[in-house]
Amino acid sequence: MIIDAHSHLWLSQDTVVDGQPIRTTTRGRSIFFGEEVQMIPPFLYDGRNCAEAFIANMDYAQVNAAVVVQEFIDGLQNDYLAEVAARWPERFKVCGMADWRKPGFLQQAIALIESGSYSGMAIPGHRLQSPLDSPEFMQVYSLMEQKGLFLSLCLHEDNHQLPEVEHIIDEHPALKIAIGHFGMVTSEGWLEQIKLARHQNVMIESGGITWLFNSEFYPYPGAVRAIRQAADMVGIEKLMWGSDYPRTITAITYRMSYDFIAKSPALTDEEKRLFLGENARRFYGFGDFEDIPYIKNMSE
Repeated sequence: MIIDAHSHLWLSQDTVVDGQPIRTTTRGRSIFFGEEVQMIPPFLYDGRNCAEAFIANMDYAQVNAAVVVQEFIDGLQNDYLAEVAARWPERFKVCGMADWRKPGFLQQAIALIESGSYSGMAIPGHRLQSPLDSPEFMQVYSLMEQKGLFLSLCLHEDNHQLPEVEHIIDEHPALKIAIGHFGMVTSEGWLEQIKLARHQNVMIESGGITWLFNSEFYPYPGAVRAIRQAADMVGIEKLMWGSDYPRTITAITYRMSYDFIAKSPALTDEEKRLFLGENARRFYGFGDFEDIPYIKNMSE
């Protein structure tokens, strides 16, 4: 059983972040902060990062389920993700996202939570200037806690938001929180984010770890060492695998985004079972899964 705790879906990117447009172009490319980049693999030539393509990748890599988060750089994807959750409830748990950057987000967030379409809410905190524990945000967390939604939260690498997160945890001890990007693992002080998992309701997921260690490339020995270090600090039961699909698979295949862990001698078989799936099943509340058969490649 393998569960991806950090992925993205969208039909088209069409948004503005920090005054700069982000737009889907052609052949999997996007205009991104002033330059054209390969945003998704070129075989997704129409720019649609859709659930059908993701499910094909999941089946090929034998990944049972995925958590779909949101990021400002993709634009708000609430309507599409609600459709995805309704169509494939056994494969996906999706996050709603209000435009936290703009005044009045509270009412938008309440409407999303009350709709019942989302299992969690995503906050890309690393792109926010306002405090994560403002009165408006605290009202959102209170409602999420009441409704049983989890919080997918990414933090700035300079760790200035850590006191705000500690305040949230103190005020809302039943709110499940998943800290993304493995604490911005390649930045100085990343272990301070990992320490948040010492709280009962907090987990750490590794979405984007292959992006952060992109310079060393597969099989990412630095990423494996970081996972081992974090496990020794807070316990392997507090850590979850995430891919950051689809951006990370412009450099590697989807299977490669986890099999460097599966093949590593640095973790025991039991630790791999927990990290790659069981911890996420427990935290997010996934049910049982049917086995996904291995389909061999024509070239084997």
